[in-house]
Order: sequence, then structure tokens, then C-alpha cells
Amino acid sequence: MIDDFLSPAGPSRRDVLLGGLAATVAAGLPIAAQAQTPSSPSSTKGAMTMSTITTKDGTEIYYKDWGTGPVITFSHGWPLNSDAWDGQMLFLAQNGFRVVAHDRRGHGRSSQASSGNDMDGYAEDLAAVIEALDLKDATLVGHSTGGGEVARYIGRHGSKRVAKAVLIAAVPPIMLKTEANPEGLPIEVFDGIRAGVAGDRSQYYKELAVAFYGANRPGAKVSQGTLDQFWLWSMQAGAKNAYESVKAFSETDFTEDLKKFDVPTLVLHGEDDQIVPVKDSARKSAKLIKGAKDIYYPGAPHGITATHQDQVNADLLAFIRS
Repeated sequence: MIDDFLSPAGPSRRDVLLGGLAATVAAGLPIAAQAQTPSSPSSTKGAMTMSTITTKDGTEIYYKDWGTGPVITFSHGWPLNSDAWDGQMLFLAQNGFRVVAHDRRGHGRSSQASSGNDMDGYAEDLAAVIEALDLKDATLVGHSTGGGEVARYIGRHGSKRVAKAVLIAAVPPIMLKTEANPEGLPIEVFDGIRAGVAGDRSQYYKELAVAFYGANRPGAKVSQGTLDQFWLWSMQAGAKNAYESVKAFSETDFTEDLKKFDVPTLVLHGEDDQIVPVKDSARKSAKLIKGAKDIYYPGAPHGITATHQDQVNADLLAFIRS
């Protein structure tokens, strides 16, 4: 189409515009009205659209919605976006499920909102997507920070639209070391993350990717492509959003949220997770969630959805079909 405008033998831009104007007048419509008519070829030809919903505070949330069948939603980790779930979404869509994932506010293709960068805000955005698409009997899957998002959603909205839940390398119950959680990580760890985001965040993300996927372990087989995509996704997150999200995933206490889980729940975690240590997360969450099933991958890192994609996919499929 662009070649038609550039070709010497094709119509000039002036001729095209004059022709369009003549058609407008001939139709007896005001020029402004013709331009706003949805069926007008000039208003739709070559247009690009994205799947988004707008939240109550005006934030645009991007989502992807593939396949048909029972619904599975995916909430991603920090500071990534919904593309981090492609390995699971493609597999499950091919196995008869409808899979929906969104970019958290401030991440990926969603608006870089100045406010709402906390777990309550994240849970409300997930609720907005679920309600806008009228999803029912959904399995909610969350990785890392996304696991906190799922927990807070159930804590705030209950399980009326939820059939099952899956927490993968998830941050609940609480990451921060406190008097009530002496096994947690000291605040200095999270201050260091904030400093990395506020400073040379590009280099920080490159270095973080190594620990995220366990590429620093002897015998690890992590491709450069996997490390590069972590950097790419991370750099799409707004600096303010990524910075404020550190407090959300590290200091939020999900204990009471987990106690409200009343649907079958699967907890998956790598035993060599250098980002969210398993002993203070999955093992505690599995005890707080009534009837939870927990599976631990020996020697596996935080980014198990990529490094152990086939195993995670198989465990997800078995649990959802059970």
C-alpha cells in the first residue's frame, strides 16, 4: 500500500486527497462527520489496535487472549510482562484452553501509571480484566510478584470467578524480614534492588537475569537468548513503576489472603531459587492454604517457567485437568 503512494506511476497524494474530498461532498456529508464515521475506509485503513481495558483510574491495561475452552489467567513476575508466559500459554491453548494474560500497570504495553503501583492496585487491575472479559471458573496462575497478585485478588474478591489457583515461585506469604518473619530477607536486600532500578537499570537487569535463571550455577544451561529477553522485557517497565513495585512484592503480607483460599491450589517452586528463597515462601504458603498441593524442583531457579518449561507445563496441565 505504501508503494502505491511512492510509485511515480501511481496517483499522487494530492490526487488521492482531492478524490476523497470529492467523494465526501458527493455523499452530502460534512467533512468532519465523514472523517469520524467508523465505516470510513480512511479512518480504518492500516489502523493498528491493541487489546486493552481501561481501569477506573484511567490506566490502560494490555492483555492477550488466546484459544477457547476452560479459562486460565496468568499474572507475571517483576519486572517482566505477559510475554514471559508465552511458553505456557501456547502449550495450553494447543491443549484446549482459553489463556489470558495481561501486562501489569507500568509494565510492558500497559500505561505507566503514576499511582496504584501496589498489591491492592495490581489485584484490582486483574479483577478489571476478569470482569471486562466476563471470565468464570478460571484457574488463576501467578509467578513471583504475580503470585502475590493472585493471592491479593482472592483475598479481596473471593473465589466466585475462580476454579483453581497456582502459585509458581511466588512471593507470599511475605519476603521481608520482620519480627513476625525472622526468616525473611533484610530490608537492605530490597534497598539494593531499588538502587539498581534508580541507577544503571539496564546493566542491573542484565546482571539480575543471571541469578533469575540460575545461569551462575555450575553446569547451568541457560541460553543467551533467555538472558537477553529478560533484559528486553525489564527495560519495557517504567522506572517509577518498577521502583515502587519493589515495596509491593517485598513488604506486602499475604498471610490473611492465603487463609481465604477455598479452591484447589498448586504451589510450584525451585529449590535453588536465588530470588525468592523457597523456605520462606512456598513451604510456608503451602501450610497456610488449606489442602494445597506443593511440588518442588530440585536445583531449579526462580525462572522455572523458562528453564523448566516442559516440566511446568506438564504439572500445570495435570493439575488443571484433575
